[in-house]
Amino acid sequence: MSSTFSKPETDRLQKYMQDKFANPKIALVQRKEAKDSVEVTLGGEFIGVIYKDEDDGEVSYDFNMAILAMDLPAGT
Repeated sequence: MSSTFSKPETDRLQKYMQDKFANPKIALVQRKEAKDSVEVTLGGEFIGVIYKDEDDGEVSYDFNMAILAMDLPAGT
């Protein structure tokens, strides 16, 4: 079962992501259409989505980051 993100929860999760990846440019942005997830940006550029799941009183978060092959540096 999914549930909505509160502002304090989003702030705590953003701080966790910034600390975990040692990057203060990571920001979490509320989504207008989907309340069970937030967008993850890095320096203003969209890089992924975090989904919230709540089941039997347990809360977990899933960070989903898609990487397009065309965005990768040329191979050797």
